[in-house]
Amino acid sequence: MKFNTKVIHGGQHHEKVTGAVMPPVFQTSTFAQVSPGQPVGEYEYSRAANPTRQALEDALASIENGARGLAFASGLAATDCLLRLFKAGDEIIAMDDLYGGTYRLFTRLYKDSGIRFHFVDMNDLEGFEKLINSNTKLVWVETPTNPLMKLADIAEIAKITKKHNVLFAVDNTFATPYLQKPLDLGADIVMHSATKYLGGHSDVIAGALVIKDKELGDELHFKQFATGGTLGPMDSFLVLRGIKTLHLRVQRHCENGVKVAEFLMNHPKVERVYYPGLENHPFHEIAKKQMIGGFGGMVTFTFKSGAKQDAISFLEKLKVFTLAESLGGVESLANHPALMTHASIPEDKRKEVGITDDLVRLSVGVEDAADLIEDLKQALG
Repeated sequence: MKFNTKVIHGGQHHEKVTGAVMPPVFQTSTFAQVSPGQPVGEYEYSRAANPTRQALEDALASIENGARGLAFASGLAATDCLLRLFKAGDEIIAMDDLYGGTYRLFTRLYKDSGIRFHFVDMNDLEGFEKLINSNTKLVWVETPTNPLMKLADIAEIAKITKKHNVLFAVDNTFATPYLQKPLDLGADIVMHSATKYLGGHSDVIAGALVIKDKELGDELHFKQFATGGTLGPMDSFLVLRGIKTLHLRVQRHCENGVKVAEFLMNHPKVERVYYPGLENHPFHEIAKKQMIGGFGGMVTFTFKSGAKQDAISFLEKLKVFTLAESLGGVESLANHPALMTHASIPEDKRKEVGITDDLVRLSVGVEDAADLIEDLKQALG
């Protein structure tokens, strides 16, 4: 089944009783039993499993080519569930440019549990491999990264993790499974903030894990059930509805993203544009290899002045773009990472990886590209 068909039909079935084309919202906490321990059907309690969430989880597994999908109350809840596989003394190697919430979870919560984190440049494969030892249990990568649009070669990293028998997880939020399939490239686990492109309409907070190995998927499902960070049925319905138009939306995000990036690259006030589709992007060749079908709708840029106030002034003047956190919705959003999404990362660490005070991140939506460029032009002016 091709991807454009899979997002609509993959893992999906008409509802058994009524034949409803879309899975109903099973807004129930529990299910009747005919005798103690003998439920009427396959469901007992919605924290363990709910038919609406199950439909979403089956769709997630289908579009990422995994054995099992799990839906959570947020992307961080999904990440937290994965980290519960590990214990004090274990080590995790992570990319040096990460979403601020992920960095906060790693360094302010799990670091105190005795797990040791290493933050490295994942393009230095030799240096990365030297860090692996008998305590290394997981490699965590974002590609493209938030907000600097760095890329990592998933297939090459997978060769190393397999050699050392280390789990490999990829945050695929920015690329989406329409553009990039980490499990096919050798990763073991994919994480999504389903709030973003999968949901696609800025109306839900959700997260997902898709696991390549069924046994590992079952273990993570037990941890999901035991800790309770599951996604509710209405939110599951909204994300599933979003997935059915993922291919259409991401096509337009990519088309508009390229046009916005090229406009910014040629603007006299802009110093640098970070977009994997540009030939001058340092990881453009990796993007061409593993981002099939486009380069996404995320664009980041800095000002020639290097001034924080120029970035703030620009953001305050936008009219079509909305100044807000998050990304991946049909509407275009603009963000100041240092003051917003990445404020939880210490200033010295932000500067170390390149998150400067004049950095602006754009989530380019599906509006008419001419209107978006006109808005950027007037705000820069």
